[in-house]
Amino acid sequence: MKAINVLIYYLICFATWLLLTHNLGWQNLVAGAIISLLTTIVFSRYFNFDVTKMINPVRWFWMIIYIIYFIWQCVKANFDVAYRVLHPGMPIKPGIVRVNLSLQGSLARTILANSITMTPGTIAVDIIDDIMYVHWIYVRSMDHDTYAYVISGKFERILKKIFE
Repeated sequence: MKAINVLIYYLICFATWLLLTHNLGWQNLVAGAIISLLTTIVFSRYFNFDVTKMINPVRWFWMIIYIIYFIWQCVKANFDVAYRVLHPGMPIKPGIVRVNLSLQGSLARTILANSITMTPGTIAVDIIDDIMYVHWIYVRSMDHDTYAYVISGKFERILKKIFE
C-alpha cells in the first residue's frame, strides 16, 4: 500500500471524526487523531482502491453528474413502479436479466449494483465474473443489448469516468 494512500485514509478518518463530533477542543482533536491513526493502521490494508485518483477534479465533476442522474432515474422509476402498482391490470412482466459488465474495478461494480438495487423496479441479484444478474419488474425487451442499456448503460458510462 502506498504511503500517500495511507495518509489520505488517515485524513478522511480524521475529517469524518471532526464532522461527527462538531468539537474543536484540544481533547477532541487528540482523541480523534489517535482513533483515526488506529483505524487507519488496522483497516487500511483492506482498501484496495487508489484514492490518489480521486484528487482529479474531473472525477468529482462526473461524480456530481452521476448523483444527479441517479436521482433522476430514481424519480422516474418511482413513478413507473407506482403506475404498475396502482394500475388495475397490474402490468408487470418480471424476470431476471443478464447484463454484461464493462467495469473492471470492484468498487465501481459495487456502486453500480447498489445503484441498480436502489432504483425501484430493479434488484441486482448476483455478479459472476463479468456478468450481473438483475431482477427487473418489467422486462421490456428480450433483446440483450436493449435491456442491458436500459438497466445499466448510462450508469456504467459515468462510473467509468469516475473510477477508471
